[in-house]
Amino acid sequence: MRHQLTVAFIFFAVAGYACAQPETETRKKSSRPISTSQKASVSPVYLCTDANGNKEYRNTGITKGCKKVKLPGLMNVPPSAKRPPIQTENAKFPKVEREAQKKRDNDRKEILESELRSEEEKLNKLKAEYKGGEPDRLGGEKNYAKYQERTAKLKEDIERSEKNVEALKREIGNLR
Repeated sequence: MRHQLTVAFIFFAVAGYACAQPETETRKKSSRPISTSQKASVSPVYLCTDANGNKEYRNTGITKGCKKVKLPGLMNVPPSAKRPPIQTENAKFPKVEREAQKKRDNDRKEILESELRSEEEKLNKLKAEYKGGEPDRLGGEKNYAKYQERTAKLKEDIERSEKNVEALKREIGNLR
């Protein structure tokens, strides 16, 4: 905590010292004017060393082992030049003819529709096997836990297939 206060004090002391400096050519070019309240908040900074050799920055030098610190002035850096905007359309980027793009869109639509048909068929088969949560028991399912496991898997498969159907319909709807 003490170290944090020391660092904060140094920061404010440097800022106050820089504000109190006479205007130089660099400062005159600065776009930000310095207010009178900033100029009035200047106080000297002292580096004090205690008996154990610990160094501490203070705003008063009344204790033994304190020396006044000379702080450099504030240096203003002019803002960098603005870069030209990035062009979104590059002349080297290949353009597709309208008919070729239409053909690609139609091919995409056909592919999506065939995927939708196959996914709907799969969903219908799963629902027929699931029978509303009471599928027929298979020969190897004499153990009730295995039957419940298969039923839960069928339910998950149905939910996943329904989501796939919804996504395919949404994708077809988004086509131009």
